[in-house]
Formats: sequence, C-alpha cells, structure tokens
Amino acid sequence: MGKTKFVAEFEINASQRMLFPYLSTAGGLSQWFAEDVSINEDKIFTFHWDGEDHKARKASQRTNHHVKFEFLPLTEEDEDDPAYIELKLEVNELTQSVFIRVTDYSDLDDPEEQHDLWENIVLALKELIGG
Repeated sequence: MGKTKFVAEFEINASQRMLFPYLSTAGGLSQWFAEDVSINEDKIFTFHWDGEDHKARKASQRTNHHVKFEFLPLTEEDEDDPAYIELKLEVNELTQSVFIRVTDYSDLDDPEEQHDLWENIVLALKELIGG
C-alpha cells in the first residue's frame, strides 16, 4: 500500500514566534501533538501514540517558519519513500492571520479521516495557547 499526501491549513490566533516552540521541541509537541514526545542524544524524536512509539528525525527546520519530521523506516519500502509530517507557519499578508499548514505523508488514505484527525490535533494546540 502506498503513502498519500494530505495537506490542510488551520488558522490560529498566535504569533509565529510564540507557536514555533510548540511545533519544534519535544516538550512543546508533547503538550498537544502526541501523548508523549522525547528526544535522545542522537536527536531522534520518539512520538508515543496509542501505546506505540514512532521514531523520527528532524529533517529540516527554519526557525519560526517550518519544521519537518521524517519517520525512520520500518520496512524496505519506507527507506525509499519515508513518511513525514511537515508543519509550516504562514502569515496572510493582508490580514496578518497566522495559519499552520500541515503536510502529512503517511499510510493513512482517507482524506476525511485525516482532516478530522488534524482538526482535533490543532484544536488541542489552540486550547493550549488560547488561540
């Protein structure tokens, strides 16, 4: 089964500078994104969801703009085509509204289910920061 790319944007009432630590650090991510997030000495992040650990490395980051986590391969197929999650902060120049653009490249293939999942995840972030 191949991976699918899901992209969605969510408006959030907070500055990029305030939001970025919640997107890019283990401590920030564990408050809203996963049940627990840790990072080891090799800078490998471990995301804990539903009793399972998922390991990822930070593939790219631009402070206050975006972060991309690439999940470590579990199969040979994953080595050539790794799953990833990218979180970008974008500002609408006209309204100055901040949006989180989520790109989720994974085995989940139901766009409606993914949208609901991400809507709930981002809602947890909004409740956390009051945005």
